[in-house]
Amino acid sequence: MKHVLSVLVENKPGVLSRVTGLISRRGFNIESLSVGPTEDPTMSRVTAIVKADEVAYEQITKQLHKLISVYKISDLTDEGAIERELVLFKVNAQPERRNEIIEIANVFRAKIVDVGRSSLTIEATGDESKLKGMEDLFRAYGIKEIIRTGKIAMSRNSKEQ
Repeated sequence: MKHVLSVLVENKPGVLSRVTGLISRRGFNIESLSVGPTEDPTMSRVTAIVKADEVAYEQITKQLHKLISVYKISDLTDEGAIERELVLFKVNAQPERRNEIIEIANVFRAKIVDVGRSSLTIEATGDESKLKGMEDLFRAYGIKEIIRTGKIAMSRNSKEQ
């Protein structure tokens, strides 16, 4: 099962390496990873998507709690969290077919961020199903390149700390 793990850590060199190293040493692949500072500049949030069964996932979180630089771990898997990802698509776009590609981008509320002689680069944000739908439609035109960020996720509930 895929787990969405949100880890609040110290914003210091080496912390990300310790967190990811702990997960990988246990034999688990991190399918998506995103890290950035929080509203508190001394803290960062690591969002990782890890595929593991319940027992293994529990072991990962117990080990993470033992790390000195880890302050809080949240499992956003079953919380109905808000998840987003950013994708850049570079799509083959001959002049006579550009309007079709632009229409698809508009339907998905995506932006054209670069226009080349034979391609368009489209920026899109959204959940996994939206981005997969765009990718499927753009494949008909020929995708030259796809670049994806890691997922970010936030709980919908406003919990008091």
